[in-house]
Amino acid sequence: MKFLDIRDANFDTEFAAILARGEETGREVEQVVLDIIADVRGRGDEALLDYTRRFDRLEADSVTALQVTDDEIEYAFARVKDEEIAALKLAVERVARFHEKQKQETWLSTNEPDVLLGQMVTPLERVGIYVPGGKASYPSSVIMNAVPARVAGVGEIVMVAPTPGGDINPHVLVAARLSGVDRIFRMGGAQAVAALAYGTATVPKVDKITGPGNIYVATAKKLVFGAVGIDMIAGPSEILVINDGSGTPAHIAADLLSQAEHDELASSILITTDRGFGERVAAEVERQLAELSREQIARKSWETYGAVIVAGSLDDAIAFSNRIAPEHLELAVANPFDILPRIRNAGAIFLGHFTPEAAGDYLAGPNHTLPTGGTARFFSPLSVDDFVKKSSIVYFSEGGLNRLGGDIVRIAELEGLEAHGRSVSVRLKGEGEVRQ
Repeated sequence: MKFLDIRDANFDTEFAAILARGEETGREVEQVVLDIIADVRGRGDEALLDYTRRFDRLEADSVTALQVTDDEIEYAFARVKDEEIAALKLAVERVARFHEKQKQETWLSTNEPDVLLGQMVTPLERVGIYVPGGKASYPSSVIMNAVPARVAGVGEIVMVAPTPGGDINPHVLVAARLSGVDRIFRMGGAQAVAALAYGTATVPKVDKITGPGNIYVATAKKLVFGAVGIDMIAGPSEILVINDGSGTPAHIAADLLSQAEHDELASSILITTDRGFGERVAAEVERQLAELSREQIARKSWETYGAVIVAGSLDDAIAFSNRIAPEHLELAVANPFDILPRIRNAGAIFLGHFTPEAAGDYLAGPNHTLPTGGTARFFSPLSVDDFVKKSSIVYFSEGGLNRLGGDIVRIAELEGLEAHGRSVSVRLKGEGEVRQ
């Protein structure tokens, strides 16, 4: 863990290692992923079965056998406690309610009497959602990806999840059924992404792939983009906490560790105007680490990519936050609403001392699939917009084209595109035979 002062001359140099986490690894795995994608495109189901045996230690004689059955889902419900099902239902309901507010309708503008303009909103026909399943199981990821797709009106939701040894977490299956997933395959990694992007004899080709995964999954999504849509390139998890010396060190330490336990590349950073408070938080992190079942992962993350940063003022802390554009931003200050309007770049913003980031992870309502690695400067959280497409609608009456056609021809001539202009001028001149 680094204890830094933002006013030090060498601060940027010392902090650079945190910002660059994972970059070298990404370059190393790209060729491996390219080979896997090419293999799946070439051999289809046969390649999927080979990779599933190799990476997930799961034997199957066909990809159809890797598809989860209704009986398995019913058995999963029988294995899950009633109160756990109730909690997952509550999460689905709250996430659905939030995402319903994001829906956009087709609209038409009749501001001009001879021209009709508009936008048609159409849900995607089929999407694939990737649910991580390696170091932990994430029913919340199922909910966050499937529910907005269902709210958007997507025709079919296909889910893939790695299942080492073949056993899929029952909570993941329950979340999938509650969220409206249509088909589930026991497969993961770059091979699953390739199957969704290009299709095989058994796995259907989708229009878009969403959901987080490891570096191989993220790289595969980047490489198949264009053949299929993707939500974003999600990197390691991260949290930044802005603090003014108020609050409870144990609470903030717990929030930092909530991200550190994700994986060794996760980054947890506190920036505070009170050095003594930062020292107490750092000490509390050490105490709480010893209590975690995932201590080894969290400790590696905290010691390599964690930091406590001292800022001269909240202005400096806010400027720093806007510069790094964190995935999760907690405003653990006395008056969070005072500084909220000054936050420009963040995936999700959590206000006050009683809004831990975990609330957003599970059932607050907003999506927890968020831009990482500074991409919150230009990416948004996963939303209903990710599962629809928009088509422009244009209608000119004869009078409308007569009114505006001359200027269309002039602009076409400016660009030297003769046929463009002629497609309008032949109509203005009334050339050609008119058929009724």
